[in-house]
Amino acid sequence: MPKGQRIKPEQIVMLLRQIEVLTANGKTPVQACKELGVGEQNYYRWRKMYGGMEIDQAKKYKELEQENARLKKLVADLSLREVMLKEDRKSTRLN
Repeated sequence: MPKGQRIKPEQIVMLLRQIEVLTANGKTPVQACKELGVGEQNYYRWRKMYGGMEIDQAKKYKELEQENARLKKLVADLSLREVMLKEDRKSTRLN
């Protein structure tokens, strides 16, 4: 696996499947990870996140995560604007 390059969810699912096949053929997860060039910690993190998913499900999951992050940022921005407007109204009334 190339260092520092983001791996797409579809690729992660394929790697997890390859590791499953290698472990079914008698290799340990550590050996399978080394053979595929995947860090052991990445494997366990990916398995926790994407384990049992199909490729299209993993892609949809990633899209939903991105949409959720965008919406959270939008809510934070709107909340900040609301607080600023309230403070501006208070200061206007006091003067």
